Order: sequence, then C-alpha cells, then structure tokens
Amino acid sequence: EEVEDASEPTKRDRSHLESTLKLNEDKPADDFSGILQRLRKIYHSSIKPLEQSYRYNELRQHEITDGEITSKPMVLFLGPWSVGKSSMINYLLGLDDTPYQLYTGAEPTTSEFTVIMHGPKLKTIEGIVMAADSARSFSPLEKFGQNFLEKLIGIEVPHKLLERVTFVDTPGIIENRKQQERGYPFNDVCQWFIDRADLIFVVFDPTKLDVGLELEMLFRQLKGRESQIRIILNKADSLATQELMRVYGALFWSLAPLINVTEPPRVYVSSFWPQEYQPDTHKDLFLKEEISLLEDLNQVIENRMENKIAFIRQHAIRVRIHALLVDRYLQTYKDKMTFFSDGELVFRDIVEDPDKFFIFKSILAKTNVSKFDLPNREAYKDFFGINPITSFKLLSQQCSYMGGCFLEKIEKAIARELPDLLGSIGLGKKPNILSCDITGCGETPKNRYRKP
Repeated sequence: EEVEDASEPTKRDRSHLESTLKLNEDKPADDFSGILQRLRKIYHSSIKPLEQSYRYNELRQHEITDGEITSKPMVLFLGPWSVGKSSMINYLLGLDDTPYQLYTGAEPTTSEFTVIMHGPKLKTIEGIVMAADSARSFSPLEKFGQNFLEKLIGIEVPHKLLERVTFVDTPGIIENRKQQERGYPFNDVCQWFIDRADLIFVVFDPTKLDVGLELEMLFRQLKGRESQIRIILNKADSLATQELMRVYGALFWSLAPLINVTEPPRVYVSSFWPQEYQPDTHKDLFLKEEISLLEDLNQVIENRMENKIAFIRQHAIRVRIHALLVDRYLQTYKDKMTFFSDGELVFRDIVEDPDKFFIFKSILAKTNVSKFDLPNREAYKDFFGINPITSFKLLSQQCSYMGGCFLEKIEKAIARELPDLLGSIGLGKKPNILSCDITGCGETPKNRYRKP
C-alpha cells in the first residue's frame, strides 16, 4: 500500500495550453507564400546587389539567406544551468515520457544548442547536416567551425505548434567555466541566435540569481533587443509566499545594472513543467502568469510576417547607410588624390580621422538617415584594412540602362515597396490584390499588436 501511495506525481491539466495557442483549431494556417515570394524578390532585386557590391557582410557579418527569409519565428531560451529551460520546452510540446524529450536534471545537462522544429516524424538531425542544407536557415553557422557543429543538434517533432514556431535550447551558463573550454566561440554563437530570435526567454530559478561575468556578457549582447526579452522566474511554487517576494526583489536587484532601459522587461513568475503546483502556493497566480506568457508567444506567431518584413527593411536601411559611407570615403579619397600623392598615406589619413573630412556628418545631412543608425567609426578601419578603397565604385557609377541604379532601387524598396507589402498584410489582403472588392476599403484595419 505504501508503494502505491508513492506513485508518480499527478500531471497538470493542459487544456489552457491548447486553447491559448489554438492547437485544436482545424482552420488552415495563413498562407503567406505569395507575400514571402514577393519579399524574396524585393530582397534579391533591390537590396542584395548593393549589399554585395559594397561587401556589407564583411562589416556586419550578417548574410541573409532565402532560408532565413522563409523561416518560422524563432524562440530562444537562455539562462544559467539547470533553471528549467529544457523542462519548459518539454512541457510546452508535451514531450515528457516520449523518446524525444529533452534530457533534464539537477546537474548541467544541455551541452548542445538544440533546435526543435517541425517534421513529419520524430527524427534527430546532426549539426553538420543542418549546416549543409541551404534550404534551412542554419547554413551560416558553418563559419563557427566543426567543433561547434558537433555541439549543434536538430530535433524534428510532428507537433502543431512547431508548424508555426521553432524553439532553440542553449547550454546553460556556467560562471566558473572559461570560454576556451567549450572549444568554440560561445558568445559569438549566442549573438547569431539573438540577432535572429523573435522572442528571447531568459530563465532563472530561485537558487541561481547571482550574476557573473558570462551572464553579464550575455546581457551586453542583448542590448537593443529589449522588446524581445522576457524574464522568467521558474520553479516559483518551490517557495512560500514571503520567500517568493524576496526572491522576486533580489532578481530585479541583480538585473537592474544589466538592463538599462526606462521600461523594465516583463517578468513571468510560475513553474513551467507538467507536474501539479505544490500545495499551499498561489496556483491561480501562476496559472494566469503562464497564460500571459502563452499569449505573448501567440502574439509573436500572429505577427510573424510583419516582423519579417520589418526585419528586411531594417537590414535594407543599414545596407543603404553603409553604401553611402563607402561612397563618401571613396569620393573624399578621389578629391584628395593628386598626381604626386601617395594613395596609401592619403587614405590612411582619411580612415584615421573621418571627422576631419566630414564623412559621417555629410551622410547625416541626407534625408532618412538617423545618427543612431550610423555604424561605429572604428569598424571602418578594420573594414578598409581588408577591402582596399580602390576596389569599390562610386554610387553614381552603379547604374545600368536595363537594371537602373542600385541606390534608387534600395530607396524605393525602403520607402514604398516594403511598407506597401506590410500594409497589405495589415488589411488582410493578398499583396497582388489591392482592390476594395475583396475586403472593403471602409473597414477599420484591425490592430494586430493590441491584446484582446
């Protein structure tokens, strides 16, 4: 009888998961193939030519592939070791007690970057295979070396949620471990995923609130991505009410120096795993917090096309500014060169002190350029150290009779084509149908960013 009483703990009801994430709805997912096709065409015809001509990828190390344009939204899980990141993914996808549940435990368990994506059947994919497949969005990861690819693994799961989103589980941060011991550039890999994530869950638990050098470095990498960050205080039902309040305060105290923004990030307090909440804890509060988090996730899925177009437009703005700067450097170089000048000395003088030649100020004088979007001056010392200034052409020479001018095409994409594509989604229209017969122009556009 005593053995029977010590049976497995009861599992939590999952109905709120299915209803909030709309997993039981039979309606087909929105077909955005036409919009994606047009977005890809705008990128290849209007943005990529300028990007390649001025070698933008060598400045920012961010090359956009077709796989990235068509990829699903990515949710990234970060945080110290053993705080419940893998358990949370198992819970959201119902992988517990299946052959493909992510391994969890009290010790540091996840040593790989694990990508959980949709597939027709349960299957594991090696990192080397993922990087070799150009149709996926992970082929650029090859640049981090073979040691890293051995620490990258993909899992395909036939789950309805994964038809609309991809999860990435990361190795836990261990403060007493040196970067060199991992055998690959951990922070650079994290930055690659951070740059592409639509939602970033930074998970803590009540026993691991200390902030060390590695976590501090991670938050430095998250600068500028505050709108995507969600802080999760996991395993909250392991504490009494008074203790939980103290831990919540201690978490903000630890993070305050790292997140220097006016509005603090949203913090969710709950226990994300399948077991029932501990007795005599705030079950109703934890359940409401969990539903809020699921609504947040659902909102990212709903806005995936808007986010994708906005991301490509942001990329186009950076490429345009880079092209204008290189053009200005080249024009200044040509103006200063005389028959008796030493080209190398002339250009070194320009690169060392661009402000003396008003290079950056002249770009700000142009319309649609913000001083907050300008790259670091120091970055161009390295850029021109690899790419001689004489290997570039002026923007005025980047024109053809049939193709038009590169600069005009990217400005048209930024000012008209991409906003029009974004507007067509907001009105629920197909990108090639702009008549009032389909949706009725008198309708008030629905605000997709407002929670119901």
